[in-house]
Amino acid sequence: MFSPMSGVGASPVGASMQRAGSLTGLVLRRARASQHLAAFALIVAALVLGTASISLPMVIPVGVQIIPVLVGGLLLNFRWLVLLTVVALGLAGAQLFIPEPERPRIGEVVVLAIVAWIVLTGAKVRTRLGVQGTRGETMLIELRELLTVQGELPKLPAGWDAQAVVQSAGGASFSGDFVVSASTHRGTVLEVALVDVSGKGLDAGTRALLLSGAFGGLLGVVPTEEFLPFANEYLRRQDWNDEFATVVHVAVNLVTGEYQARTAGHPPAIHFDAWSGRWQTRETDGPLLGLLEKPEFAASTGQLKQGDALLLYSDGMVETRRRDIRLGIDKLVGHAERLVAKEFDGAAQVLVDEIGGTHDDAALVLIHREMHPSNRGDRSGTATRSWLRFVSRRRKAAMQRTNRADNLSRIA
Repeated sequence: MFSPMSGVGASPVGASMQRAGSLTGLVLRRARASQHLAAFALIVAALVLGTASISLPMVIPVGVQIIPVLVGGLLLNFRWLVLLTVVALGLAGAQLFIPEPERPRIGEVVVLAIVAWIVLTGAKVRTRLGVQGTRGETMLIELRELLTVQGELPKLPAGWDAQAVVQSAGGASFSGDFVVSASTHRGTVLEVALVDVSGKGLDAGTRALLLSGAFGGLLGVVPTEEFLPFANEYLRRQDWNDEFATVVHVAVNLVTGEYQARTAGHPPAIHFDAWSGRWQTRETDGPLLGLLEKPEFAASTGQLKQGDALLLYSDGMVETRRRDIRLGIDKLVGHAERLVAKEFDGAAQVLVDEIGGTHDDAALVLIHREMHPSNRGDRSGTATRSWLRFVSRRRKAAMQRTNRADNLSRIA
């Protein structure tokens, strides 16, 4: 299929820009690899620019020395950057002795000195981290991508759908909420843990990166009932002052639909029963991770039948400063009810976008056992209408059973 962005359909200008970008990236990578070469080239550039500025002060201003200093801040380590800065400032200061009227204003040299100080300060901070130039930012990007990859849910067999969405507070790149998952027992069991680290945004992002790797390694390796105790023990070993985490952990048998849900100080999972159309919270007892030495985590069990769904979510989805968590759960259920007709297609993203708070991290996982797995592409057609009729009949039958039970209880 032809694409306007493919190599065949690309314009000459676009191809030239792409080649220029690739060449620039190659030069920057080689410059980072050879500090001596990069430092020599930038010092020579500063000397050339300084000489040109002295010779043609009315054409080339003294502020042109900012260019090699800024480039050096991206490519050089702290020692070479100091040398480059001394050369650039020395050449700029020498121009103050040029006779009038070509003499530059002293304010231009002061501005250059301030910019150089800012660049040196940033380089010194990166030196403490053992990185140089943009390598520190690249490492953070790689860590963020790693956290995103760990949150991806495994591919499930036909008849099952799972969605996960994490949104950080204020649009930050890192979030204190994260998801880890594993497919075990030859693909017949899905384990998912949604974790909420104390704090939000960038403040909690570093701890989330550490815990995501540890919890992801535990999930699917230790028995289901031992995941939270092992996670609690790991968190206590970190010796963080007054820091904790909340977790909701579920294990779903993809053959029978039976599941176990456990929580550690986390809002309860919500089970949608397609037979009755009811939403039920799966209340379980469990303390916050990292507070007690040997806590116990009770399990809530259930079964996902065809059409059923299970919601896992963080407190950022249901709790605000002005709203109690129970009211938040009711609001979440109300919004999710409107997505039943679409068989929860894209529901996780829709729910996070609609009710996820902007002042707190928000995360949601939805596990759905489909009613018509063979018709996943026909969400709005015959399959959806037949599924709605089927659910309606189930709800009607459930109401009739409830009414008969009420009548019998009154007669008795």
